[in-house]
Amino acid sequence: MTQATGYEPLNTLKPLAEGIWIVDGPAVKSCGFPFSTRATVVRLENGDLWVHSPTQMTEGLRAELDALGPVAHLIAPNWAHYTHLKDWQAAYPRAKVWAAPGVVERAAKKGVTLAVDRKLKPDRAEAPWKGQLEQLIVAGSKIHREAVFFHKASRTLILTDLIENIETAKLAARFRPFVWLNGIDDTDGKTPPLLRWTFRNKEAMADSVETLIGWAPERIVLAHGRCYLRDGVGELERAFRKLLRVRKWDRILGDAKERKARDAAKR
Repeated sequence: MTQATGYEPLNTLKPLAEGIWIVDGPAVKSCGFPFSTRATVVRLENGDLWVHSPTQMTEGLRAELDALGPVAHLIAPNWAHYTHLKDWQAAYPRAKVWAAPGVVERAAKKGVTLAVDRKLKPDRAEAPWKGQLEQLIVAGSKIHREAVFFHKASRTLILTDLIENIETAKLAARFRPFVWLNGIDDTDGKTPPLLRWTFRNKEAMADSVETLIGWAPERIVLAHGRCYLRDGVGELERAFRKLLRVRKWDRILGDAKERKARDAAKR
């Protein structure tokens, strides 16, 4: 029996905006903790379907997808999100698989051989979705290389583990301390500490986060926990406030110095 996640119904398309859907999947356990899962489906301008972080494949979900259009692109956005990829490849053998750095190597360590067609570029969109989706691999970590995307038409930012926002009310009581101790409950969702600590180059990470803010998202889809359906920019600024704090103060001080210089010039 599939464990309830609080995001039922599972394994079915849920419209988010024009041309974009989410699919809530069953929980997967990591270190004994049941993480809810979520895929994102985008219909490209040519009718092809682009599937980010594929969740469990079922016959019902496959029928829904086939009614939308051909599944053409499967995205493995970071080293931990490949679990169901082989099932999707079997269902859609003509689809191209695109993977972030480290996905193939991590799968191999777990005894899984993945066939990947393309590695995702770090700083620009791939040709099939250029102009429709922005693309960036968040810099600063040699371990956690997460590809993030921005669906321009719906102003939706698509993340995987960069922010986790777990609703403890949807969990059994025994799992809640894990969420609180990691600071990823939905009162203040953020990057989990074990991932955050891999980002040794904070300046590079901050540059990437400011790029995401510059895209001005309204919504943010997360793979784990509650999505943000409004004020995406504000949620990014909140989640990464400590990372961006030094830059914020530098700008405030810089602006103050400029005002002081202008005032002195007027005298």
